[in-house]
Amino acid sequence: MTSRSFIYGHTAKVVGAAALVGYSLTAYSPAHAQVTGRLPSAKRISAGMALPEKNTLHAQAELSPDTPPILFGSPYDRSPASLGITRHAPAPVPDTPFIPPSFKDWFDQKTMTGDWAGERIRLQNEGINVFGHYLEDSAGNPVGGRASTVRYAHELALGADVNFAQLTGKNIGIFHVLLTERAGLGIGQQLTTLNSPQEIFGSGETIRFTRLSFERQFGRYVDAEIGWINTENDFAQSSMHWGMNLYCQFETNAICGMPQALASNSGYGYYPTAHPGAYVKIFPFGDERMLVSAGIYNVDPTISNTGYAWKLGLHGTTGVYLPFQIGWHFGGTDTHGALPTNIKFGGYWDTSEVNNVYGQFKGFQPSGVDVGSLPIEKVRGRYGGWFEGDQMLQRDAADPNRSTVAFLSFTWGDPRTAIAPYYITWGIVRKGTFKNRPNDTFSIGGKFNFVNPKLGIYAAALQQQGYGDIYKPSGEHAGEINYGYRPSPWLTLRPGLQYIWHPGGTNRYANALLIDMEMGVTF
Repeated sequence: MTSRSFIYGHTAKVVGAAALVGYSLTAYSPAHAQVTGRLPSAKRISAGMALPEKNTLHAQAELSPDTPPILFGSPYDRSPASLGITRHAPAPVPDTPFIPPSFKDWFDQKTMTGDWAGERIRLQNEGINVFGHYLEDSAGNPVGGRASTVRYAHELALGADVNFAQLTGKNIGIFHVLLTERAGLGIGQQLTTLNSPQEIFGSGETIRFTRLSFERQFGRYVDAEIGWINTENDFAQSSMHWGMNLYCQFETNAICGMPQALASNSGYGYYPTAHPGAYVKIFPFGDERMLVSAGIYNVDPTISNTGYAWKLGLHGTTGVYLPFQIGWHFGGTDTHGALPTNIKFGGYWDTSEVNNVYGQFKGFQPSGVDVGSLPIEKVRGRYGGWFEGDQMLQRDAADPNRSTVAFLSFTWGDPRTAIAPYYITWGIVRKGTFKNRPNDTFSIGGKFNFVNPKLGIYAAALQQQGYGDIYKPSGEHAGEINYGYRPSPWLTLRPGLQYIWHPGGTNRYANALLIDMEMGVTF
């Protein structure tokens, strides 16, 4: 499903842009070139890589920890000082060689490819921001699951944002384009699991449009976008701290991106797929204190298949996905003032006609097993909701750039159709580990995926009637612990461990231990 994203600044789900050592990468472009310091959207570059260039329609001065860039898709996705600003003074073009003079110079620059002898800055001054990333997830299970194996998957992304206000002097809006390529194998298919332990595996291992859209701000209070986009970038998305996507400090797709039950239970459009859609965001106070959002997205269950990667039409549509969300930001910044808190509530209505939950019962059983006459019926319309919250727990007095944040999410789905009507994720992320590692992270988190109890009741009834080889679905729970090592602004290495209870949601396979490694590079 999602992917994710690396970024340095405030936001959610996917591609990034700017700044400090080792901030998370995102898979999206600086979503708001209209906003000072705006970064690409976060979803899914989550390896916590350093962001590509800042949305430098602005000065090249180092970003202040008090005013981190805000990524696309963040529930609080604008800097109060820049709301409504669409043009910026040109940044100074550095006089640097195309090829860095030394390995250290290359390793210290903000992106792997640098500023292209100043050409990248010139383009950004004209309103054109080009970005890209590479992200790989590797994992092996020495014990547990269906069989022991090792799997590798990767994602390459290339995109651009064009700010017409900067380019032409007329505030037409911003054009976004993002292409992603995925390849490799998923270890979740081998274990098996309900949620992929690799955040960037899935959605057809192919090249596809992930974003092709037009976005415009209307003053300080309204932001809108229309085109081929995904829901994950703007609804039930992760908050940002220290310029990093909080959820995507984990390799498992069970946490990274958004609460995965939303995609399992409905037509929620997850990264890197792109669906015809639109949203409107309203900032009632003209700043980040409150955000009200609503959207409409096409529901197409085939869009994630490899053969439909370039599908832009509406054939195959089953309905529309209608999400809404309200969010609040309390407290100060990551480095000053009261410890920040973010809270979001949201819900959706999906108009599609689908099978009730019994249509998914066979997926929990061995192939060919007699499951009786399943009581499958069609249901028109499905619904659900979510809560997300995060709180900075402490901030080091000696260095306010070092701190600890905890998060919690709860997702509820339509009991008639949802395979996971109750789904919880949690985590604690510490930025600043050892004395000389101010930008490294230590993260621990997990998920509780509760399978619809109707399936367990049905399985128990079959067992009582003498049906053989029937497994009772109950749930799949998991935990992850990892260390995010950021030796360069554009490179992140994240070794970790995952443990999965009841792989596949039943007791058919032994609990699994995974050893994993995630690497991200910002181009």
